[in-house]
Amino acid sequence: MSRHVAIVTDSTAYLPQGTMERHGITAVPLTVVLGGEALEEGTEISTRSLAQALQKRRPVTTSRPSPQLFAETYRRAAEAGATGIVSLHLSAELSGTYDAAVVAAREAPVPVRVVDTGMVAMALGFCALAAAEAAESGGTVDEAVAAAEKRADGTAAYFYVDTLDYLRRGGRIGAAQALLGSALAVKPLLQLDAGRIDLLEKVRTASRAIARLEELGADRAGSARVDIAVHHLAAPERASALADRLRTRVPGLADLHVSEVGAVIGAHTGPGLLGVVVSPR
Repeated sequence: MSRHVAIVTDSTAYLPQGTMERHGITAVPLTVVLGGEALEEGTEISTRSLAQALQKRRPVTTSRPSPQLFAETYRRAAEAGATGIVSLHLSAELSGTYDAAVVAAREAPVPVRVVDTGMVAMALGFCALAAAEAAESGGTVDEAVAAAEKRADGTAAYFYVDTLDYLRRGGRIGAAQALLGSALAVKPLLQLDAGRIDLLEKVRTASRAIARLEELGADRAGSARVDIAVHHLAAPERASALADRLRTRVPGLADLHVSEVGAVIGAHTGPGLLGVVVSPR
């Protein structure tokens, strides 16, 4: 595998550890602040601990990685032989992670291309995988970036949450939208659009909302060759059942990943989250 172009992402890509190791992808962790204690996502706080804290209404906030952490990551990649780095991150509309990476890239010992994918969760993860595969084939930095951007352009992400309150608290969705959902006692369906989380539809019951989530994912996939990710937070049975139904409905399915989101995304969505990411190859 070519190591001339190193691929860096962040912990909100939620790529399986084995996949990152196999493709040589490095993830820089974001931070969750729980009860005044700063904890790195993926190593110092579990999603179970996060879900329990949210259910007890303990204050939870998140923060971007520091530019210094990115600088150290880029330095290590250069020392390992990289002559260029592609650094792919969650939407700049949702986090300052991209900005921190840009600051660090200015002083990196090798050229670094920092990309705001406009994505999050496995929508970001699929972009990182596309870039890594391009690099493995001997591609240049520009070719790895192009592969990631092509993946991002075709990828769609839909989410169901039990309540919009967590997104409202974190400033990731407008207060008016959140209040509308609460006032009507509806179950919201969200989509990732232009790097932002927008309210897509309002459905009266959880069961109808999940059925609609399945329909949106299947319709988006069509008959194309696609990868799909089903995400959840503290809802493994729902996620498994949804994944099973999508397997039967998507004729062009290549890979299907089922995983629990990490603490950073979980802090802004709350327990009960279900997500479907559809990414054409």
